[in-house]
Amino acid sequence: MIKIPLTLVGADKMRQELHKLKTVERPWVINAISEARAQGDLSENAEYEAAKDRQGFVEGRIIELEGKLGSAQIIDPKTLNANGRCVFGSTVILEEMNSGDVVTYQIVGDDEADIKARKISISSPIARALIGKSSGDVAEVKTPGGIREYELIEVQYI
Repeated sequence: MIKIPLTLVGADKMRQELHKLKTVERPWVINAISEARAQGDLSENAEYEAAKDRQGFVEGRIIELEGKLGSAQIIDPKTLNANGRCVFGSTVILEEMNSGDVVTYQIVGDDEADIKARKISISSPIARALIGKSSGDVAEVKTPGGIREYELIEVQYI
């Protein structure tokens, strides 16, 4: 079985979503289907169809989350000891060599990636270029606009 890397925070968010789906969404959908059935003819009952569609989504998401959590390799960045190298879960401070812009990213799993929260996927080009590098190293990243170079200023395990 393939292990899916997740940070501790990402796994907790998945567990919370799964709990909400099972304890709030699923009962709500069951009740909505019951109420729609009580209205009579199901062949032209839009509420019934909408509730059944929602039920399909909720059940599918429950299965998806249970599968991901079941095959997850949960990594707590605070417990990493990578000798200053960039690894999954680490937070990196980078300087774009041409512009001098400084950015901070955490390298996370595909399901956790959120560029607005400065979390980039382990499978993104920039993360792949950074893995294994240490402070002071330069990473070349192929982008649609050409190759960009980033100097790794600092690696943190927070």
